[in-house]
Amino acid sequence: MQEPSFWEDIIKAQQITKLAKGIKDKIDRINLLISKIEDLEMLTQLSSDEGDDSSLVEIKVELKDLARIADQFRLEILLSGKYDKNNAILTLHTGAGGSDAQDWTEMLYRMYSRWCEKKGYKVEVLDYQPSDEAGIKAVTLKITGEYAYGYLMAEKGVHRLVRISPFNANGKRQTSFASCEVLPELTEDQDIEIKPDDLRIDTYRSGGAGGQHVNKTDSAIRITHIPTGIVVQCQNERSQHSNKQTAMKMLMAKLLILKESEKKDRIEDLTGDLKENGWGSQIRSYVFHPYSMVKDHRTNIEVGNVDAVMDGDIDSFIEEYLRQSNK
Repeated sequence: MQEPSFWEDIIKAQQITKLAKGIKDKIDRINLLISKIEDLEMLTQLSSDEGDDSSLVEIKVELKDLARIADQFRLEILLSGKYDKNNAILTLHTGAGGSDAQDWTEMLYRMYSRWCEKKGYKVEVLDYQPSDEAGIKAVTLKITGEYAYGYLMAEKGVHRLVRISPFNANGKRQTSFASCEVLPELTEDQDIEIKPDDLRIDTYRSGGAGGQHVNKTDSAIRITHIPTGIVVQCQNERSQHSNKQTAMKMLMAKLLILKESEKKDRIEDLTGDLKENGWGSQIRSYVFHPYSMVKDHRTNIEVGNVDAVMDGDIDSFIEEYLRQSNK
C-alpha cells in the first residue's frame, strides 16, 4: 500500500500541471494579440503607402475584432480570485410580493438560462420548488463553464421588479423581489472538512418539475449544518446518494465562503449564514412601468431595453461590476 505522501505528491503534481496549462494559455493568447496587432499595423502601413482606401473596411473589421479579444482577455485577467474559474451554483429565492414575486423568480430563472446559453455554459437543475399558483418558489442551478463563478458572482444580491401586475384585477403597479445566491462548485483540493456530528440529514419525496423519481421515492436530500443553521437541499439527481453528494458540495461552498468572509480559522467558529444575501443588499431594479429601465445600483449602469435584458443580455452589468470592483 502506498504511503499517503505518494497521493499527496500526485495531487500536487496535478495542481502544478493545471496551473502551468493556465499560464501557457494566457501566454498563447498574449502572443496572438501581439501577432494581430503587428498584422494590423502592416496592413495599415501598406494601405497608407499605396493609397488603397479599399482596405479601410478590412482594417475597421480587424480593429473591432482586436478590441473585442483584448477586452475579453482584460476581463478574464480581472477574474483572478481563488474560485473565479470554477463552475457556479446559482440559487434563486422568492422574496416579498406574493404571486408576482414567484413569477419574477421564474423570469430570472429564464434570464440566467438564456445568458448561459449565449455563453456556451451548461445548465443543470439541482433543485426546483414550484409554486402552487404561478412561477416558482426557488430553483438551484449548477452552471458548468470556465469562469462561470467569476462572472456570476456579480449577480449576487436582491433583484427588484416594478410592473403592472398581471395578477391584480385592478391593474395596479406591483413591486416584488427575488434574491440570487451564487457559490463556487469546489474542486477536490478546495474541499473543507465538516464534522459529521454537526450535520442533520433529512430525506423527503422529490416534488420538482419532472423526472422518473419524482413523487416515487424519498430520494431528495436536505442537509442542515447545525452550528450555523445553513440549510442546503438537492432533489433532481438520479439517486439519493447523488443528491447527498451534490448537497454536501453546496454546503461546503457555503461554509467556505462564510469562513473567508468572517476571516475565521476554523469552521467551528462560524456564527451564522451568509449575511450579505439579506434584503438590504438590493443590487438592481427592473422597471417595466411607468417607463422601461434596468438600473444597477452598484455601478449606476442603466439599460433601456428591458426585453433584451430579460432575454439574457446582462453582460454590461457584469462587466462594469468587475471593472469597478477591481479598481
